[in-house]
Amino acid sequence: METMKIVRLGVIFFLCKVFLCEYVEGSSCTRGFETELLVFKVHRDHLHQGKRLGRVIFNTCDGRTRTLFQSSDKRFDVNTDGTVTLKRQVTLHEGHKVFSVHAWDSSGKKHTVSVRVECVHHHEDHHMDTVMNISSPQMESHSDDLVLMFPKSSTGLKRAKREAKGGWVIPPFNVMENSRGPFPMKLVQIKSDYSSKYQMAYSLTGEGADLYPKGIFIIERLSGNLYVTRTLDREVKASYRLIAHATGVGVNIAEKPMEIIVKVIDQNDNRPVFSKEIYNGRVPEAAEIGHEFMTVNATDLDDPDTDNSVIRYSIDRQEPPFPQPNMFGINTVTGGIHVIKTGLDREQWHRYNLDITATDLKGKDLSTTCSAIIFVTDSNDNAPQFEQTSHTVSVPENKVGAVVAKLTVTDEDKEGSPAWSTKYQIISGDKGGFFNVSTGPSRLEGIITTVKPLDFEKNKQYILSVIVENDEPFVGALATSTATVTVNVEDVNEPPEFNPKERVIYKPEDSPIDSELVSYTATDPDIGKPQKITYKIGNDPEGWLSVNQDTGLIKVKRLMDRESPHVKDGKYTAIILAVDDGNPPATSTGTLIIELEDSSNSFCLR
Repeated sequence: METMKIVRLGVIFFLCKVFLCEYVEGSSCTRGFETELLVFKVHRDHLHQGKRLGRVIFNTCDGRTRTLFQSSDKRFDVNTDGTVTLKRQVTLHEGHKVFSVHAWDSSGKKHTVSVRVECVHHHEDHHMDTVMNISSPQMESHSDDLVLMFPKSSTGLKRAKREAKGGWVIPPFNVMENSRGPFPMKLVQIKSDYSSKYQMAYSLTGEGADLYPKGIFIIERLSGNLYVTRTLDREVKASYRLIAHATGVGVNIAEKPMEIIVKVIDQNDNRPVFSKEIYNGRVPEAAEIGHEFMTVNATDLDDPDTDNSVIRYSIDRQEPPFPQPNMFGINTVTGGIHVIKTGLDREQWHRYNLDITATDLKGKDLSTTCSAIIFVTDSNDNAPQFEQTSHTVSVPENKVGAVVAKLTVTDEDKEGSPAWSTKYQIISGDKGGFFNVSTGPSRLEGIITTVKPLDFEKNKQYILSVIVENDEPFVGALATSTATVTVNVEDVNEPPEFNPKERVIYKPEDSPIDSELVSYTATDPDIGKPQKITYKIGNDPEGWLSVNQDTGLIKVKRLMDRESPHVKDGKYTAIILAVDDGNPPATSTGTLIIELEDSSNSFCLR
């Protein structure tokens, strides 16, 4: 019966072990050391035989707790649990020593971690040495004999610093994220000097203890052993601020609170993530080598101060692979995509698809992909051409906004593109700025209009030179098309002009009938074809005046009276008309103001 029991137990143990191994193998466990570099800090240059430096941690992923390690330096021994000790005395002549530790997983693959033993000199007492030992950048969290003492102000501490509230700040120590335990895992023992005489009670407050997220760190009340209870995730929280307390049991003594900063050391457990799954870009077919036209971007949640989040980009595939399979390159650091080969041809290959990969750890580890769709745009390699290069037109003078000419063009570039749409410029023949040229609604037409009135008497003809270009600059040296527009100004019958338009004269009110008052005449601006001017009375409220139709001589027709209701402030106003014999006749007006002198005043003066 006993034999059967033993056999059954053996079978059960074997099945459990097989199940455990299969479970671990199927998990996301990564075999190997937890870090690429371990730093063990010591306080002396001379290290004695048997000194324990710390432990290296190797994940086997098969449930084994013992691993065969090998040191590259025979003076250092590594036990199967990862404990590193000295086989014989070692002197750190340069203040440090670096060697490698190797291990092999169940598949026979070799893994290596670098170990650096570094001397940190301290002149303080034992308490200060213990405190500063916490500042090791890669403190081994599984260490069973690491003790953190409460500092004493009387010991001449120089490297610890006080908080504003009087507590002590200890240099932070590090814990690797994603540790597999087992939990709770001891980090350090907190200890008070008073414990040599009195029983002390230890407690912990702060982030991860009694503050959110609660319960991550716990401390044994009487031993002071500080534990982490579960796996830490740097991307959730990168550091924790804990306050350690120590008070006497039944004795009125207490240590000053001690701040402990736990920094979570990053592992490369996040893949880069592109900001888009598909990027769209455009590149001109005539783009030169080196022309950067779009950028892809990926981010990584790992520690930005480590290589875990340093991303490198690469192009894995180009479709279609014409005219060459590597028409585009990518800046491995910025993600900028640029042209590295000439020969893009929109008419043959108007679109490319690129598969782009972003890999972290400077391009050596976790990766992700995205697509870049590149549209090849038309380049302006065809200059627009005037359909007719010579025009002669006539435009009436004095008209603003008159359409002078419409100049049509053709362009062989892609319709609707900036390389096809046109713009125009008058390059000569318009010194006075009388004309404007604009693009018509069809985008292939230049419309010339007048923006100032033309004057036949000053300039009878303008010869304009007009060029046409595209909204997009030409690619290379293309000849610009030019049109010549001869504008003949048409003479328009303009009305005569009185000079001045308002004439003032002084006459006594008793001026005799048929006496001459003034000759008020106008001139004809149409000097090209002299015309006869006839004068008329336009408005004479009292009928006092007459005008010679040929000479413009104005005489007294009836006696004038200063007391007339049409005399205002002694002034009488009449309107004189000047009419030319053009077809049709043109008329202008002149204003005659007569200041009447009182005849009674004149008599008194005599």
